[in-house]
Amino acid sequence: MNCPNLISHLRKHVPLSDGDVALLYTYLRPASIKKKDFLLKEGQVCKANYFVEKGCLRMFYINNKGMEQITHFALENWWLADYMSLSLQQPSQFFIQAIEDATIVAIEAHQQDELFRKLPQLERYFRIMMQRAYAAAQMRVKYHHDYSKEENYKLFISLFPAFVQRIPQYMLASYLGLTPEYLSELRRKG
Repeated sequence: MNCPNLISHLRKHVPLSDGDVALLYTYLRPASIKKKDFLLKEGQVCKANYFVEKGCLRMFYINNKGMEQITHFALENWWLADYMSLSLQQPSQFFIQAIEDATIVAIEAHQQDELFRKLPQLERYFRIMMQRAYAAAQMRVKYHHDYSKEENYKLFISLFPAFVQRIPQYMLASYLGLTPEYLSELRRKG
């Protein structure tokens, strides 16, 4: 098994010996998924936390108008899961789907506590990741309330230019709460 991005990402935040990495590999489940394949569907229980080695994922739900509402994207070196479903082992209200062919690494929920006992530095790593994710979610709410839709779009493309190149326009519109037509208009404006 080879998960170079994951190991490199972990080592940026916590110390891991070669022995720690060998132990960690016994808990990792790598998988290749095709574009449009699902890791999770509404009503299923989220069984793992997914790290993106290569590719791009999205998390979304179907709103009361029957439209997809994207809540998260994940590119290389990002984690994605329905954390409510994962932590409580209850049915999810979300879908997780590959936008591109992807290579992911899963850490199964039922093995995570055992892994943390054996490699306690991973608990610190995941605390750091969760704090950063929560801080980003707080800023997203602030931007949503403080900025116009046009300002939010400009901010997003300045902060995450890689996303704009890789995700379809209708998905970006869904994530930003815009119509695809309005997003096209903003793009034409430059």
